[in-house]
Amino acid sequence: LKAGLVPLTFAPDEWKPYADLTGVSFPAIVTTGKQSFRESLLVTHRGLSGPVILQASSYWQPGEALHINLLPDCDAETLLTEQKTSKKLLSNYLIQWFPKSFAEIWCEQNKSFENKPLNQYNDKQRKAIAVQLHDWQVIPSGTQGYTKAEVTCGGVDTHALSSKTMECLEVPGLYFIGEVVDVTGQLGGYNFQWAWASGFAAGQAV
Repeated sequence: LKAGLVPLTFAPDEWKPYADLTGVSFPAIVTTGKQSFRESLLVTHRGLSGPVILQASSYWQPGEALHINLLPDCDAETLLTEQKTSKKLLSNYLIQWFPKSFAEIWCEQNKSFENKPLNQYNDKQRKAIAVQLHDWQVIPSGTQGYTKAEVTCGGVDTHALSSKTMECLEVPGLYFIGEVVDVTGQLGGYNFQWAWASGFAAGQAV
């Protein structure tokens, strides 16, 4: 069992530069394993949250990196190339997509490039920046646990139950419903619906 639909946390020292950005939010695509989600990302004092992180958290495994596309609707390399004569600082250029506070900290903390005027980057550096914008990789240290989770991942195997009555196939008269079963829905009321529907099915059988 593990907490699902839950905020992700980072080591305090690692996250310290971002901790003051609590409340900053913007759209992003987050990928973990083979699962990708596109919704709002929220920065918290302990890590990342928001709908896109909650969705991804159900599939994230400890030690794995999250792949975050910060500019899902743009070709960052093309945009940067178009601005190659601009004297605008990179972080100032990025505020059209992110709050200024996040743009500045993100540029300062990124080890792949320096935050400097756009006309001072060469082609290789622009490509490196684009890679980071489309595939910012961070490794959470954990989750905020069951107290903040909306669901529990894992539980009784559905193959051990009747799909019509929720009765245990090996123990007649024993029923499992809702959260105790290994069924985890996405955000949007699906887990409530599953709890009600499975409970109704079992109730009808009893």
